[in-house]
Amino acid sequence: MPLKVIITGASSGLGKALAKHYASLGANLGLIARNKISLEDLTKELDTDATFYDIDVRDAESMRSAANDFMKRYGCPDIVIANAGISQGTLTEYIEDSKIFESILSTNITGVVNSFQPFVTVMRAQNKGSLVGISSVASYRGLPGGGAYSASKAAVNLYLESLRVEMHGSEISVITICPGYIVTPMTENNPFQMPFIMTAEVAAKKIGYIINHKKLFSVIPWQMAIVARILKLLPNCIYDLLFSIMPRKPRK
Repeated sequence: MPLKVIITGASSGLGKALAKHYASLGANLGLIARNKISLEDLTKELDTDATFYDIDVRDAESMRSAANDFMKRYGCPDIVIANAGISQGTLTEYIEDSKIFESILSTNITGVVNSFQPFVTVMRAQNKGSLVGISSVASYRGLPGGGAYSASKAAVNLYLESLRVEMHGSEISVITICPGYIVTPMTENNPFQMPFIMTAEVAAKKIGYIINHKKLFSVIPWQMAIVARILKLLPNCIYDLLFSIMPRKPRK
């Protein structure tokens, strides 16, 4: 039986690379994103059975409808990867950034909940499955100019931890993956050095390995895991001094 895999944010970047990775394994795919044209083009590229849903992960009703359609076609998914996310520079002092805060938080947090919710009961009944959340190394410390993004990913980590405990005792794996920098549209305008940056294809292979081996919490690449631990241990006075002078992600 082929793997059955749901991927959100599948139209570009890491999501697209994950779709190609699992297509190479012959998986049946459910691809979710807002960009219909990109999803159509990707589906045509893949040499596997794939169905796409051009919806916003913030729309819980549409996500449930897509989940029900996928399960009618293929059955309960083996893997659900909540990858959809957005990032933009934000500063609290600008009133116009409030809407951007709301958009980032709702997409990056509520979107993960909406991605998993339709499948939990069915996975419990079958006592199998993997729920995978793509977080970020940005969840380790608050980045100046990236308050909304850092906060959203920190919240994702804690949400996934709660969900993992809720699934304890079952065969359902809840997996948190915190990538460092990846070559995607999300990072192309960053005005600062991005150490240990990976291509989306390399990141997708690493994520596939983590999921296959059911590693519950991972930072990739391993070099970034060391950096993240060091940053977490830095006293606030040193962290504040170092990062207050760092370039910031553009607001627009």
